[in-house]
Amino acid sequence: MQASVQDFLAELPELKEDLPFSPELFQKLFKQTGESSYASMDEIADTISVDQGLTARILSQANSAYYGLQAEVSSVQRAAAVLGLCEIRNIVITIGVTALSEKYSVPEDFSLSTYWIHQFLTADQAQHMAKSLGKGEPDTMFTAGLLHDVGKLITALKRPADWEAMHAAAKRDGVASYKAEDAYWGMDHAVIGSLVLKYWDLPVELVEPVNWHHAPKLAGDYRYEAAILCLADAVAHLAMDSDHPLSTVTTKIAPQLGLELDPLVDRASERLESGEASHFAGMVA
Repeated sequence: MQASVQDFLAELPELKEDLPFSPELFQKLFKQTGESSYASMDEIADTISVDQGLTARILSQANSAYYGLQAEVSSVQRAAAVLGLCEIRNIVITIGVTALSEKYSVPEDFSLSTYWIHQFLTADQAQHMAKSLGKGEPDTMFTAGLLHDVGKLITALKRPADWEAMHAAAKRDGVASYKAEDAYWGMDHAVIGSLVLKYWDLPVELVEPVNWHHAPKLAGDYRYEAAILCLADAVAHLAMDSDHPLSTVTTKIAPQLGLELDPLVDRASERLESGEASHFAGMVA
């Protein structure tokens, strides 16, 4: 198993070659759309427009039913003005991740729609909690939520037999997926995801919360962001499945942050019932 793990880890840097655009674009766009950036919409559009395929996919998503715009947008500048800069960043990120699932097949038991519904709910909850607590940048926390399980997706795409074995073990033993993963091959999807994000040249404020979202106390300067992401992940799971197993770490985080778990689950359930999460999944899955 150790040799198999090492082979898998050695393949992760190569995944950036499967992105539909360069990792440098990822990095530049994140800086330009950050809360402290002074980049203009024209500059952001110039960054994106070097790739006509990416521009077309951004406009396709911007004009999808999910956003429900009253009038069609025909330029990245207009899309950014209507949707906001961070929304453009999130569209680009989801395009990058979904490109992987277009190239590789997932196992039969892995539902891309369910995956993206969970990512959306986690992102929405992380943004909400960051605003409520004044910890972390809310828009960055939304992006981290969209990416927090990318390691799980990549495992399913690149090592489907291993994913199926871990998924079966989690169901059999009634434990969270990351615990089954750690028992199976000594690492969980958070580690895999953070390595991939690092290879994609994404910033540390995304990499570290994703890396430690199952062990927030180890996240150093990003422990609050990791804790928020950990709790948002759990809340999203509970909204989708009230019997989802919770770790002792998760149950302690809400009171430590001064939050109550039940109202958060109620809010996530309302978001799920509204259909917004499903609309998002339909746009990207």
